[in-house]
Amino acid sequence: MAQQGVRKLKTDRKPALPEGFPTLVEDRADKGTAAAARLRFRHRTAIASFLLMVLMPIAATGWYLFARAVDQFSSHLGFVVHSEDPSSFSGLASLPLVAAFGGASSPDADILEAYLTSQALVEAMDDRFSLRESWSQTHETDPVFAFSPVGSIEDLTRYWSRMVKVDHDHGSGIIAVEIRGFDPERTQDIGIELQRLGSDLINRIGDVARTDRLRHSKQELQLAEERLSMARQVLTTFRLLHRIVDPIADLQGDMAVIHQLQQDLADERISLDLLRRNLAAGSSSARQGVIADSRIVQSERRIEAIRGRIEEERQAFGDAGGQRDLARLMGDYEERVVAVELAQDGYALALAAHEANRAAANLQTRYLASYSPPTLAERPIYPKRWSILASVGFAAFLLWATVVLFGYGLRDRFQ
Repeated sequence: MAQQGVRKLKTDRKPALPEGFPTLVEDRADKGTAAAARLRFRHRTAIASFLLMVLMPIAATGWYLFARAVDQFSSHLGFVVHSEDPSSFSGLASLPLVAAFGGASSPDADILEAYLTSQALVEAMDDRFSLRESWSQTHETDPVFAFSPVGSIEDLTRYWSRMVKVDHDHGSGIIAVEIRGFDPERTQDIGIELQRLGSDLINRIGDVARTDRLRHSKQELQLAEERLSMARQVLTTFRLLHRIVDPIADLQGDMAVIHQLQQDLADERISLDLLRRNLAAGSSSARQGVIADSRIVQSERRIEAIRGRIEEERQAFGDAGGQRDLARLMGDYEERVVAVELAQDGYALALAAHEANRAAANLQTRYLASYSPPTLAERPIYPKRWSILASVGFAAFLLWATVVLFGYGLRDRFQ
């Protein structure tokens, strides 16, 4: 027994630590059991703040959503702005001037999207449906989701943005509209009127574009007519000044005269050569009279006369001192003829463009195509009570957790 006691004392004895060595684990063998956990002030504060910041907002929001909020109905409609190139209605589309008058398509869908949320549309819809009275009837019961009866037109425009949602797909050009209201029939009527006003806007844009194209093409046609008239007048003045209708015909006549004179000169030279050879082949007395022969003298005079005539005719082409300088005259005439031809081509293109635009003006090139007419709701889907309640609860819990963590951090920092 004594030996067992000695062994127990040896096993219970802890190894001695060196002097000055720090104790890493506090020896609690002699301190007894831990005290029972108590609900401290910080715990009560966290619970009270949870009730105040989380449960009470959730309860108040749920009470308002399910007891006070009025049901809202929605109507959906969709349409697309269709535009066509007016030059495609005519076979003149390949002409560059006609293509220039055709113009590029404007962003009609973007214009319509901006119009659907504009104050001008809100005023028109308010005059048609009395939106202030319709949307403020439930204001005493539901002041959060209803419109204030004392609100201004700016307030009504902002509230319109809450009740009318416009979704525009810029890739395809499709516009989808969702309209909310407290009465399903009135909500559908608002959608029908909204579609009609949008169609009127697109038609006005098309009318302005067609009128502008017609005005442009008419101005260009008048300008082309003036240019053609001026070019023809210059050509007529040139003909009256020089007393000539067609210098080309005169030139061809003069060239024919010169060609004939050259032919006569060649024939006369040949005749002279033959005459001299015949006289040279005769008797000696005949050879001595070759020089004094009257036929030779007349032939030589005729040759000189033909040469002189050819020189005079040639001087008419480029002699500035002559009565007619045909070379300069032809240059001036061709310049005026080219001006007339260009003016005629310009007039023909302007006339074709004007006729094409006039034909396209009788066609509707821009219109609003509806792929989904305004729907009539059978049950309310707004406000989305459970989604709103979940969002409020999550936001309240997140705020409460942030405040509690911040408070505990300050406590640990200053303790």
